Formats: sequence, structure tokens, C-alpha cells
Amino acid sequence: MPEGEIVFGAGSYTTVAVIALIAAAALGCAFVLRRQVLAAPDGTAKMQDIGQAVQEGASAYLRRQLRTLVLFAAVVFALLFLLPGDGGVRLGRSVAFLFGAGFSAAIGYLGMWLAVRANVRVASAATRPGGRAEGARIAFRTGGVVGMSVVGLGLLGAALVVLVYDVEAPAVLEGFGFGAALLAMFMRVGGGIFTKAADVGADLVGKVEQGIPEDDPRNAATIADNVGDNVGDCAGMAADLFESYAVTLVAALILGKAAMGEQGLVFPLIVTAIGAFVALLGVFITRVRGSESGLTAINRGFYVSAVIGAVLAASPRSPTCPRRSTSSAARPTCPT
Repeated sequence: MPEGEIVFGAGSYTTVAVIALIAAAALGCAFVLRRQVLAAPDGTAKMQDIGQAVQEGASAYLRRQLRTLVLFAAVVFALLFLLPGDGGVRLGRSVAFLFGAGFSAAIGYLGMWLAVRANVRVASAATRPGGRAEGARIAFRTGGVVGMSVVGLGLLGAALVVLVYDVEAPAVLEGFGFGAALLAMFMRVGGGIFTKAADVGADLVGKVEQGIPEDDPRNAATIADNVGDNVGDCAGMAADLFESYAVTLVAALILGKAAMGEQGLVFPLIVTAIGAFVALLGVFITRVRGSESGLTAINRGFYVSAVIGAVLAASPRSPTCPRRSTSSAARPTCPT
């Protein structure tokens, strides 16, 4: 074996395979949370009419945006072959780019699709006696769907690339992170421009010219404003969240391999798998109690989850010892 070469051991393959299963389980949890949100009552006929108008506008905008981005992604897919690397790495990098872009777009669309449906359910819950806590539960689990989907897709994509390419995975994952970042940028910026344009139109025509109160559904621009809020703040933010998660994970894998070899390539995946469990725990323990502020409940859930996550991330031992050389003098020592 050449000096300085990293060998991916059987123990590492097993660990990464288990992590891929954890990622799939996170996606299953997201599906269960989605069903719980959609099972809540969706309000009066008037609520449903307004909600349907926002849903139609948001879906139309995202469909048009994604049709344009597909052509752009195809061009970038071809250009990535110009980057250095052997044939397998170049192809893998370009394919990983498409998966990263596709996952980012899927997360963005899911965030918008569920948010516009959860809005009327939260509003309906708030009108019922004792509905404050129920509305908060629905709203938080709506965010939990997107959060668990981000964790599941990001971790699954990274784990599968590591299983296929082992020590060459960081070079391939560059494409995965780039695809996620590119789509998130377009969805975030495009949605933000849309919502600001609609907001200004609603204010000028409705409040200034016609004297209609803000967010009154009699003003057609108000519907466009709410569409913009969903495509910018929900779809754009969800895609941006996936981009941050994917890019951070890819960077950790690249730096980990450079600094620690095989262990450094596996440990970031272990930490993010622990994060999937902690995120799900946070969704279920965040509850509004009595008359307390919703922010108080969120802060409590965050700090409890953060402490548990830090303890779990610090506790596991590395499953394998990195092997860089057949020479015992050059072989690093496994940490205890």
C-alpha cells in the first residue's frame, strides 16, 4: 500500500450503512409528522377559500421557477466535468450535483406546500377554546416535517456517496453541496423579490389608494403578498436550510479526512446521525404550557435538545482506527 494512503475499513462501511438507515428513518418520521399536521381540522369554508388561493399562487410560482432552474442545472452538470479528477470522480461529482439540487428543490417545495396548508389549520385551532397550545403544536410539527426532511435527505445523500466512493467521497460531495447551494440561492432570492414586490403593491393600492386595511382579502395584492411570503420565507428558507446543512456536512467531511483520515470521514456522519435523533426529540418536547409564551417553550426545547446532543456527540468512541501505512511507525494511534 502506498505511503499516506487511507484505507476504508469494514467497520466504517458498517457504521455508514447504519447511518444511512437512520437517515431513512428520519424521512419516515417526517412523513408521520406530515400526516399529523394534515389530520387537523382545516377551518371554515372562508378560511379554506383564502388558503386555496394562496396555495394555487405559490404552486404556480414554484413550478415556473423550477422549470427554468432545470435548464440551468443541466448546463452546470456538463460544466462540472471540466473540474479535475478521474472519470469516476467527475461523473460522481456531476451526478451528486443533480441530487443536491434536486433535494434542495424538493425541500423548498415541501416547505411551501405544507406551510400553506398548515396556516389554515393553525388559524382554525386558535379559534377554538384552549386552541393556543394546539395551534402551537401544529405549527411546530409543520417545521418538524421540514427539519426532519432536511436531516434525512442531507444525511442519506452524504452517507450513500461515502458508501460508494469511500475515501474519494469528499471530492464527489463537492458537487452535492454546490447543487444544494445553487438551488437555494435562486429560490431564496427569487422568492424574496416576489414577496417584496407584492407587498409594495398591496400597500400602495390597498392601504393608500383604496383605504383597505393591511392583509384584507378584498385586496387581490394581499393574496399575492401571502404567496410571496410562502415562496420566499417558507420555500426559500427551507431550501436555504438544506443548503446550510449539506454544505456544513460536506466541509466537515473534507476537513475530517484531511486531518484524521478514515475516522475524520466517519465521525461527522455519526454526529449528524445523533442530531437526527435530538431534532426529533426536540419536536416532541416543545409544548406550550398554560399561558406561557411560545418563545419560552421553543427556548426550553432548544436548550434541552442542545445539551442532550452535546452529551451524545461527545460520548461515542470511534469505530475504526485510520490506517495510512503498513509501517507501524507511520500508523497513527487510535484515540481511547
